[in-house]
Amino acid sequence: MRPLARRPSRARSGYAGRAPRNIFLNLLVYIPGLSEWAFMLEFSLSGEHTMKMNKRPLPISTICNWHDRIDERPDYQRPPAWTRSQKQLLIDSILREYDIPKMYWRALPAGQKFKYEVIDGQQRLRTIWEYKEGEFGLPKDADPINGFTVAGMKYGDLPLDLASDFDSYAVDVVIVDEAKQTDEEDEVRDMFLRLQNGTTLKAQEKRNAMPGAMRNLVKELGKHPFFQNCRFSAGRYTFDHVAAQTMLLELAGEATNIKDGDLNRMYEKNKTFDINGPKAKKVRRVYDFLLEAFPEKTPELERYNVITLYSLASLLLDRYVTDGVPEKLRTWFIAFEAERRGQDALPEEARDIQLSEYRRLTSQSTDSQESVRARLEMMERRFFEAYPDIEPRDPQRDYGYEQRLAIYRRDNGICQVRIKCAGEKVPWTNWHADHKIPHIKGGKTTVANGQVACSACNLSKGGTAPAVAAG
Repeated sequence: MRPLARRPSRARSGYAGRAPRNIFLNLLVYIPGLSEWAFMLEFSLSGEHTMKMNKRPLPISTICNWHDRIDERPDYQRPPAWTRSQKQLLIDSILREYDIPKMYWRALPAGQKFKYEVIDGQQRLRTIWEYKEGEFGLPKDADPINGFTVAGMKYGDLPLDLASDFDSYAVDVVIVDEAKQTDEEDEVRDMFLRLQNGTTLKAQEKRNAMPGAMRNLVKELGKHPFFQNCRFSAGRYTFDHVAAQTMLLELAGEATNIKDGDLNRMYEKNKTFDINGPKAKKVRRVYDFLLEAFPEKTPELERYNVITLYSLASLLLDRYVTDGVPEKLRTWFIAFEAERRGQDALPEEARDIQLSEYRRLTSQSTDSQESVRARLEMMERRFFEAYPDIEPRDPQRDYGYEQRLAIYRRDNGICQVRIKCAGEKVPWTNWHADHKIPHIKGGKTTVANGQVACSACNLSKGGTAPAVAAG
C-alpha cells in the first residue's frame, strides 16, 4: 500500500482575503468524462469585464510535451531561485503521490509564440521539466518508494512503474483567461503578487510585477551594460534594485531615503511616468557616463559604491565640464578603494578617521538619507581634492532678454552657425541664442560667446543641449 496516497483535490468555495472588486463565483462545475470536479471562477470588474479561471488536472506527460508552448518566465516573474534540495523534495513528493500546490497559467491571445505564460508555479514547472530531462537525480539518501530503491536516480533510471506514475501524476493547473492588462491596472501582475504573499519573494521581485511606466523604465535601466562591469550579479533583480534607487535619487534631486518602502511609493506614484522625459534621459546619460568611466569589469564596484558614484556622476554632469573626467573618476575611485581597504591592515590608532566612517556608512543603514548624503559628501570632497582643476560650468545656462537682444542686433538677425542654411535672416520670434563654445564644454553665457542661430542649424550643432529660443 502506498503511504499517504494523494487525495483528489477539491475546489474551495472561500476566497482568501478581501477582494478589491466585485467577484462572482461559479464553483464545482461537473464535466462529464472527468474523474474530478472542475471549477471556474469569474472575476467581474465594475460590471464590464470578467477574468475567467478554469482549473484543469494536467498529467505531467502533457506538461512536458507542451514545454515549447509555455512561457515559464514572463517579465514580471523572478529568476530561477530553487536549490537542488528544493527540487529533489518536489520530485520525491510527486513520486510518493503527495499533493503539491496548483499552478496558475494565463492563456495568451492567438498568434503569439507561446500559448500560455506562468503566473504562479514557475519553480515547480521548471523542476518537473529538468527532472524529466535528466538534469538532476533524487537525493542519495532517499528512502525507497513502493519497495523500489530510488536513491540518486534520475528520471531515466526509474523503474517502469515509478516512471509511469510520474508521467501520469495530475498537476492542478488554473487557466486564467480574459485578464485585463493596462498601464494603470494589470490583473495578471496583481494576481502574481497576491499568490506570492507569504513567500520569500524579495521586494524588488514584487516591484518587478507592478504595472506602470516606472517599472518599465527601471527594467530598461537594469539592462544597461554598465551593470555587467559591477561586482554584484543580476540575481533576483539586483540590477533593477540599484537602478530604481538611482532613479529615486534623480527624482528627489538630492540625497534621500532609498529604502524598499520609498521605492514602492515611487512605483505607485509614477505609473504614467514619461520614460522619454528629462529625468529619464538624465538617468540614461549618467549610466552612459559611468560606462565610459568603467568600461571593463571592476570588482571595486559594490552595490553601495554604485549608488554613491551615480550621485557624484550626476553632479559632475550637471555642474562641471566633463571632457576627460570619466578616466579621472576611474583612476581616483580605484585608488580610493585601495586606500580604504588598506585601512584594515593598520592599527586602529593609525587609521584614517574619514575612511573608517565611510566603512561604517557602508555596513549599516546604507539606504538611509543620512548614509547616502554622508557618503556622497566624502567622495565629492576627496575627488575634488585629487582633481581641483576640473572646470565648473557657468551657473547661468540661459541667455537673458537683454543678452539676446544685444546678440540679435549685433548679428543683424542672421544665422551665424550655417550648418543647415547659408546664413539666412531669422525673425525675432523664431531664433536660438547659441553658445559659440558650448556650455557643456565650459562656454560662458556671455554676449561675446553668443551668436544667432536658426532652429535647424542650432539643433544640428553637436556638443550642446538645445539652446533657448528667443521670444
